[in-house]
Amino acid sequence: MSQAQKIAEALLAATEDSIVPLTAKQVAQGSKLFGAAILDKASLSTVLAETNNERESPLLHGEINCIQQFFKLPKEGRPETKDCIFFATHEPCSLCLSGITWSGFNEFYYMFTYEDSRDLFAIPYDIQILQAVYQVPSEGDTEETLAAKPLYNRKNKFFTARSLAQLIDSIEDETCKTKLTTELQRVKQIYNQLSDTYQEGKKSGAESSSFFK
Repeated sequence: MSQAQKIAEALLAATEDSIVPLTAKQVAQGSKLFGAAILDKASLSTVLAETNNERESPLLHGEINCIQQFFKLPKEGRPETKDCIFFATHEPCSLCLSGITWSGFNEFYYMFTYEDSRDLFAIPYDIQILQAVYQVPSEGDTEETLAAKPLYNRKNKFFTARSLAQLIDSIEDETCKTKLTTELQRVKQIYNQLSDTYQEGKKSGAESSSFFK
């Protein structure tokens, strides 16, 4: 079994077994559906999983909440961040990208892209903030050339980021690739239901401290 296959299987299992139950509980109370997990690189076991808790603080995105809880674990026995894989259910926003970087995680994966967050889940703020705050136009840029630029460097001196779909697509065994692609789509469908719950909660005025509803 290839390492890519092992990582993909571990991330899908962590999502369904560890992240989704936490997310379902928080979404029902008004938080967004973003979650995260930290896996040990050597064993690919889940060290910790968390989810968004915007009811408590607008800064407690799934990734930030996961990082905060990770550093509350006893230092003895807690793996170094360089020896971990960070996983975000949704491509991390500018806040969470910074949190991942400052914490020393040098490898992370995500399941849904920014475009998915905007188009599938009606949560466009990740793209909007990156574009408005960080996407500085160069001389001669047009709206088209600016829009074509990446929103961040997915491979840089601090980390390497890849989507789970890209990871699965890199697997050479076609049977395995097809199986994992099907499994990825099945897990993604779970988030459609969570999204429906979140959107219904917004309509009914569910409590949240977040400025971005």
